[in-house]
Amino acid sequence: MLVQQTIKSSIRAVGVGLHSGQRVGVTLRPAKPDTGIVFRRIDMAEPISIQTSATAVTDTRLASTISADGAKIQTVEHLMSACAGLGVDNLIIDINGEEVPILDGSSSSFVFLLLTAGIEKQKALKKFMRVLEPVIVTEGEGESLKWAKFEPFDGYKLNFQIDFAHVAVNATGQEFEFDFAQNSYEKDISRARTFCFTKDVEMMRANGLALGGGLDNAIVIDDYKVINAGGLRYSDEFVKHKILDAMGDLHLVGHPLLTSYKAFRSGHALNNQLLRKLLSQEGAYEFISFADASNAPRGYSEVSTAW
Repeated sequence: MLVQQTIKSSIRAVGVGLHSGQRVGVTLRPAKPDTGIVFRRIDMAEPISIQTSATAVTDTRLASTISADGAKIQTVEHLMSACAGLGVDNLIIDINGEEVPILDGSSSSFVFLLLTAGIEKQKALKKFMRVLEPVIVTEGEGESLKWAKFEPFDGYKLNFQIDFAHVAVNATGQEFEFDFAQNSYEKDISRARTFCFTKDVEMMRANGLALGGGLDNAIVIDDYKVINAGGLRYSDEFVKHKILDAMGDLHLVGHPLLTSYKAFRSGHALNNQLLRKLLSQEGAYEFISFADASNAPRGYSEVSTAW
């Protein structure tokens, strides 16, 4: 059987929020089968749970924010990406603030936490969401065009193209395709950090954003070059981070996906719109499980190795 997964034991981390700049602690806890991924604001007078779903997303400005019952949690995409990359289906995430800590700006710290806690198989079939029909969302036109789409595919792969018209970004890879059947999330994607341009930092901080950002948790780019002393972790780190973000945004749907995702200059907003459009189209998807793991798409029958 291809089964659901959680973690074996609880594990905790403390850091600052990228946008809030506030110190926050997060504890990852095992969860029962079919729980999904649930965030809990434990700093409220009464703890408030927020079940991840496409419709729980209420803000997509520079990050994905989920909300419920008057509580919100910002910048969930890196932790969600780690869960997607490692095949974690069920998890309780206790957090004592309104933003997930940015840690090093990638998902590698969350991968480390999940692997340190241990991935545990559960006695319940993993439930995939399989895309059956093409779904596309677009924004703008001409030079401002952006788009993202799902297409039927026997597996899960993501192809992303960036276009920032900046000399430092243009010198790196502009397109990357990640296929779960062929690539390693931990090695190929998880270390890609978020990035920002110095010309935008002052504007963001004036609007109460990026208050916790710095060279230790983001790639910072001036008018000509990357100013981080260590340079880039990947030769195509910018586009790989966009795939990392997309995986986190898409995992908010509540199930692992079987589809080909392609995007051009997409971001959190379009990714969420794509999920909502998929859910709104009758017959565009189905839920499927594999009682015989050998019938699963290539790369999934040995899920622990592939993920």
